[in-house]
Amino acid sequence: MDIQIELIIVAKLIVSFLLGAFIGLDREKHGRDAGIRTYAAVCIGATLFTAIAAHLVSDVSAASRVIANIVTGVGFLGAGIIYRDSSAGTSHGLTTAATIWCTAAVGVAIGLNMFIIAIVGAIALYFLLSLHHQHRYINWKKKMINKHNENTNSN
Repeated sequence: MDIQIELIIVAKLIVSFLLGAFIGLDREKHGRDAGIRTYAAVCIGATLFTAIAAHLVSDVSAASRVIANIVTGVGFLGAGIIYRDSSAGTSHGLTTAATIWCTAAVGVAIGLNMFIIAIVGAIALYFLLSLHHQHRYINWKKKMINKHNENTNSN
C-alpha cells in the first residue's frame, strides 16, 4: 500500500470520526453511557476495516465478508448493551444497540466512498436520537399511550 492510499484512508477516518462523534453528541449531552467516544469508535472501526479490505483485495467477495463480519460483530456488541429488568418488566439499551449498529453502517459507507449516504445516515441517526427531546414528539407519544390505555381499559 503506498502513501497516497494511506492518506485517503486517513481522510476517511477523519470523516468517520466527525460523523460518529456527531451521532453520539445528543447521547453525550444527556449523560448516556454510550456517547461521542462510543459512537465515534464504532464508526472509525467500521471505516478502517472496510477501507483496508477494499484497498487490499480486488476480490469483492472478500470485502463483502469483512463487511458481513462488521455487521455481526457490532450486532454482538449491541446484544451486550441490551438488558432486561425482570422486576419492572422493561428492557433497556435497545435504542443504543440499534443506533450503534447503524453507526457501523455509516462507517462502512465511508469506507466504500459513499460519503453522501454516510452524511444523510448520520443526520438521520442524530435526528432519531434527539427525537425524544422534541416537544411535538413527546406530546404525540403521550397521546398514543393515552389512546392505547383507553382502548385497553374499555376492553
